Amino acid sequence: MSVLPLVFTSGWASGINAYAVILLLGVFGATGLSDEVPESLQSPGVLIAAGVLFACEAVADKIPYVDSVWDAVHTVIRPVSGAVVGALLAGQSGSLSDVAAGAVGGSTALASHAVKAGTRMAVNTSPEPFSNLVLSTAEDLGVGGIVSFAMFNPEAAAIIAAVLLVGGLVLLLFLAHRIRRFLRRRAQRREERRLAAATGPRSGRPPD
Repeated sequence: MSVLPLVFTSGWASGINAYAVILLLGVFGATGLSDEVPESLQSPGVLIAAGVLFACEAVADKIPYVDSVWDAVHTVIRPVSGAVVGALLAGQSGSLSDVAAGAVGGSTALASHAVKAGTRMAVNTSPEPFSNLVLSTAEDLGVGGIVSFAMFNPEAAAIIAAVLLVGGLVLLLFLAHRIRRFLRRRAQRREERRLAAATGPRSGRPPD
């Protein structure tokens, strides 16, 4: 059976939380629950590093505006992670070339990362802080559930991931207008404050 569905699903999940994907795949391989996971993802060093970074992301991802900074830093990390994991899975299976698997995993991760980062920008326009916590928790549970499901039902999991990816891209197009409007208003307020400070009363003795 081709490993392509698992590569696609892991790529989608890597765009949301790459460390969770590596940690889950490593645990599945190390415990013997799956033969699809390469040895390199099962090493204790990789599992420890993925666990620590996952804990850091779990905290940063739930703080308004900090999550957007974290997303910006991971704009390269998540797609690269999706590509590497895809290539490793293909090398373990032998049913798909490493290059093709890397391209699928990396491009899917980039698309899902764009959805996540854009959605977070829209959520950060909300004055209340709880939406970040709810959305981040839903993302963590979704990634964990779909990756786990993909280990035993890769085709069905890939279909779910594809539906979520397309739905997220459509949502991103809808939210793009709100994000641009928010950014324009914020830039306008900053310009108004700058002009007010420049034309305000100055200290010192008034002229005679």
